[in-house]
Amino acid sequence: MASLERLAWREDRLAFSVIGISTERLSGKALAFLNRSNATIPAFHRPRLQMENMLGASTIPLTVLVDANGRVLDKIYGAREWDSPESMRLISKAFHSQRQVSRMIS
Repeated sequence: MASLERLAWREDRLAFSVIGISTERLSGKALAFLNRSNATIPAFHRPRLQMENMLGASTIPLTVLVDANGRVLDKIYGAREWDSPESMRLISKAFHSQRQVSRMIS
């Protein structure tokens, strides 16, 4: 969670938003975690496994890179340091590839 916060507030990042979605069945647990972690990114609570089923999540945490048109560009399973150089390259590549496809289609 901390690396997602750092990623969301980087000044040199691409133009994108970081949104958290909790699938914890007990919303009190999810809220308590967000309060303890001092989270500032928008967070939504979606119990009943709806999001996991829709995205085909077999492992949590799952990070999904989605473009402005709602297309899934990439799914990354497991924890990661999202503000690391490796993650920044992955994010840049996913969104750069999407821009190239958009230019080719236009």
